[in-house]
Amino acid sequence: MTFPIKTYTNRRKELARKVGSGIILLLGNEESPMNYTDNTFPFRQDSTFLYYFGIDFPGLAAVIDIEAQQEIVFGDDYTIDDIVWRGPQPTIADRLSKAGVKQTLPLAKLAGVVDAAMKKNRKVHFLPPYRPENRIKLMQLLGLPVAEQEANASVDLIRAVVSQREIKTEEEIGQLEHAVNISVDMHIEAMRIARPGMQEAEVAARCHEVALAAGGDIGFPIIATINGQTLHNHYHGNTIKEGDLLLLDAGAENTMHYNGDLSSTFPVSTTFSAEQKDIYLASLLAYEAAIAAIAPGTPFRDVHLAACRSIVDSLKQMGLMKGDVDEAVEAGAHALFFPCGTGHMMGLDVHDMEDLGEVWVGYDGQPKSTQFGLKSLRLAKPLQAGHVFTIEPGIYFIPELMDWWQASGNCKEYINWDIVGKFRHAGGYRNEENFVVTEDGFRRLGKAKPKTIEEIEMLRYQY
Repeated sequence: MTFPIKTYTNRRKELARKVGSGIILLLGNEESPMNYTDNTFPFRQDSTFLYYFGIDFPGLAAVIDIEAQQEIVFGDDYTIDDIVWRGPQPTIADRLSKAGVKQTLPLAKLAGVVDAAMKKNRKVHFLPPYRPENRIKLMQLLGLPVAEQEANASVDLIRAVVSQREIKTEEEIGQLEHAVNISVDMHIEAMRIARPGMQEAEVAARCHEVALAAGGDIGFPIIATINGQTLHNHYHGNTIKEGDLLLLDAGAENTMHYNGDLSSTFPVSTTFSAEQKDIYLASLLAYEAAIAAIAPGTPFRDVHLAACRSIVDSLKQMGLMKGDVDEAVEAGAHALFFPCGTGHMMGLDVHDMEDLGEVWVGYDGQPKSTQFGLKSLRLAKPLQAGHVFTIEPGIYFIPELMDWWQASGNCKEYINWDIVGKFRHAGGYRNEENFVVTEDGFRRLGKAKPKTIEEIEMLRYQY
C-alpha cells in the first residue's frame, strides 16, 4: 500500500528545490541478521526513503540529481535462487512505477554515478547513517571514515527533510489516526486482561497480538512494567500482584509504517489505593495542563513547562515540595520527579526523524538546555499546523535519583525530604496521547483512551 504517485513525485521535487544544487544520496535499509545471515529481524525500511519513494523493500539506494532533474533508484531484482526460497516478487522497476520513478539501475552502478559527481566537484548530500551497513556503504562510496560521517552529513539536506516531514498532510494524518486507534485497542486489552499472578510478559504479549492482528506490528519495544519509575523498562519478568500499578507504554505501527504512541497507568487490583489516586490525579492534571497550553505558534517548551508547574503545584499540596512554583520550575526542582520531557514528534518514526538529530528536529538548530530534566526535552520549537506529537508528562519516584539528589543538596529549598522518603517505592505514573496542531488550534488523534480514575476503575471492575 502506498500513497498516490503524485504525493511522492511532489515530495521529491520539493526536496530538490530546497536543497538547491548537487546530488542527493538516499540509502534504503538492508535485511538485518538476527544471529546468522538467513535468520533476519523483520525488515524495516528507512523512514526517509519511505517518505520519498514509498518502497518497502531491502537493498535500494537513490540518487536525485538536482541540476539534471534526474532520479535514479538502484537495486537488484530477485534471481531464480531468491525466487525458489522467497517466491516471485515484482521487479524493482514495477515497484518504483508506483512512486513515479522512471529510471532504475542495478546496485553495482551506484558507485559509478556517485564517483562521476565527485570528480566534477559536485556536492553529494547524505543524511547521518544509523545502520552499520550504510556506514560501510558511505565509506566505500565517498571515502569517508565512519568516525567522520556524522560531522559531514549535509545540514542542507537534513533541514530540507525535516521541514517537509514535520508537517503532516491529511493523507498522513489519516494513517496516524489508524495507528493510534490500534494503539488504543492495545491499551484497552491490557487493562481488560491484567490479573494478579500474571507475568508482565503475558500483558505485553496480548498487546503485541492486537497490533499483529490489525496487520501491522508494534512501533517500539513494549513497556509493560510494575517498575514504572524506570523510564524505558523493557524487562517483562515480574509477576504482577494485588496492590501493584502497571505502567504500559505501547503503540502500533500500521502497514504504511505510521505510528501511535500511548501510555497508561492502571492498578492490578480493581481500584487504585488512596495514595495511588493522589499521585495518579497529579499526573493527570499535568497532562491536562500541557494540553491546555497547545496552540499554533506556542513553543513546545512552554507546553512542557506548563506540565512542570502543574506537577510542582500538586506535589506541594501533597507535602513533597515547597516554595514558589515558578521559582522551583526555573531551578529545575521538579526534575526530581519528572526527569524527562513532555513529548516528541511522531510520524513514520515513533520519535520522528530522531536519526536526523534532535537539535534540528526539535530545536530548529538552536542549542538545547544543559539543565537536568530540561536537557531531555526532545521538542521545544514553536508549533505549526501539521505538527504531530505526544503529550506524556509523568511523575516518577526513582530511589537512586532521590539518593543522588539529596546527597548533592540540589534544590533542597524546594524539597521536603521527610515526606519524599515515604514515597521511595511509589513507582511511576504516566498518561500519553497523540495530538495534531491545526490552523486554529489542535485535536487529539484517534479515539479516546480510558484515563480518568473512574474510567479505569470501571474497566478493571467489569473484567
